[in-house]
Amino acid sequence: MSETTAHLALPFLMAAQAQKHVTHNEALRMLDAMVQLSVPTRTLAAPPASPAEGARYIVAAGATGLWAGWDGNVACWLDGAWMRFSPQPGWLAWVEDEAQAILWTGAAWAPMVDAMGLIAQSAAVAVAKGGNGATTGMAVIEETLTGLSGAIRDSTVTIPDRAIVLGVSSSTVTAITGATSYDCGIASEASKFGGSLGIAAGSTNRGVIGPQAFYADTPIRLTARGGSFIGGAVRIAIHLLTVGLPS
Repeated sequence: MSETTAHLALPFLMAAQAQKHVTHNEALRMLDAMVQLSVPTRTLAAPPASPAEGARYIVAAGATGLWAGWDGNVACWLDGAWMRFSPQPGWLAWVEDEAQAILWTGAAWAPMVDAMGLIAQSAAVAVAKGGNGATTGMAVIEETLTGLSGAIRDSTVTIPDRAIVLGVSSSTVTAITGATSYDCGIASEASKFGGSLGIAAGSTNRGVIGPQAFYADTPIRLTARGGSFIGGAVRIAIHLLTVGLPS
């Protein structure tokens, strides 16, 4: 009979064993270190100088000092010494400085959303991926256009070449002065995403279109109506689909 459990290597209490509490307490310490695993970072290759009792880290590549050879392992500071835990496939850990869950695949720690094929909330994500790397993606590109002045204002961000646009939403975050309303569109079509939009702070518009493919990088243009812009700020968001090439 093995002296430890199959998966976590927790020590068994043996028949007629003296000092059974020592073995039991060791198993509790190991469980406490491994279960609900959370680490502050996985970027350290050498132990921190003054770890707190129970501090846990995923050791970075190229580990040195007392962590030498522990690359990718979990190091836990217990009773004045570092204890090493080798992860098994399927182990999960929360990494605090990355604000994400990661999973041990058997060869490396990978973001759980990648390892499990999930879609993460992000400004740009791939919602489908082929075997040769081709992707279908979704993205949101935002910019706040401040200090409006003149007849028109073009965005710094652009609709990317070969993007399929679903729409451009807008929000007046600071009341616009000078103009009585404004259009949101592009150079060739001033009100493509909305015309005669509100100048009061809090005014919004969901400028849904087609969708439509664009074949050149294209900025969003705000066009003043009833007078030129003198002041104000508008936040825009471009909502689009992307087509990624196979490798």
